[in-house]
Amino acid sequence: MNRNAAHSTPKKGKHKDYGTGIPRYEIESIARTLLPEIQKYFQSEEGQREFAEWKERQKQIE
Repeated sequence: MNRNAAHSTPKKGKHKDYGTGIPRYEIESIARTLLPEIQKYFQSEEGQREFAEWKERQKQIE
């Protein structure tokens, strides 16, 4: 397995946009910006409480 596969550049002219029309590098840039804030929220007391509530709602749906 190529260790650099995750960071390989698409072939010329074939930029993956996952059907969004947004280039992959822009999606990754946004993700790098948002991920720490999302993680911080889910590690907070409020985030833990909301996650527990969501899990309970999911049990009721099943």
